[in-house]
Amino acid sequence: MHGLVLRTLQVFLQDTYGSETWQVIAARANIDPPEFEAMLHYDPACLPAVLSTAKAVLNKPVESLLEDVGIYLISHPNCERLRRLMRFGGVDFIDFLHSLEDLPERTRLAVSDLTLPELELRKHRDGTFELRLCSPVPGYGHVMVGVLRAMADDYGALALLDHTGRIGDFETISIAVVETDYSEGRRFDLVGPVPDKKAG
Repeated sequence: MHGLVLRTLQVFLQDTYGSETWQVIAARANIDPPEFEAMLHYDPACLPAVLSTAKAVLNKPVESLLEDVGIYLISHPNCERLRRLMRFGGVDFIDFLHSLEDLPERTRLAVSDLTLPELELRKHRDGTFELRLCSPVPGYGHVMVGVLRAMADDYGALALLDHTGRIGDFETISIAVVETDYSEGRRFDLVGPVPDKKAG
């Protein structure tokens, strides 16, 4: 299991529920030391251990936690770089959806040994979409639902999303874009903020 995945889960839990809560979860899940390094690799059992423990400590379903992780990845100030990377996928939410199939390859350009689920987008005759994720590790689909919800809000689109289940290695998400210009959305500039230069 790539450390970046586990580190993301750790930071999400710390930022959302506090460092003390994370320490409790890590201790009960036998994560010692209670810190994941983003560029290391860990026993795959660490992920279900942390998730099941977080479920018990927070009294929240794993599926909801994973969706919250997806929302966090786009909406939290600490994740602005990822949000900007995703926004370069298109000028509106529909364009963004069509760019999703290229996301795993784009990610590998930044982190060569990080394997993300393969994505396949299908458009139905009624204008709705179906996103299929292929991964031997369950749960990525719920994270992607959170990402899609946050991105729809970011673009100002109104979209109905539903995780429709997992069969084998495949998870499926149904997507109905009701309106692409439902609200103003969040401000996005192609050129990011330039750090202030100290005089002298």
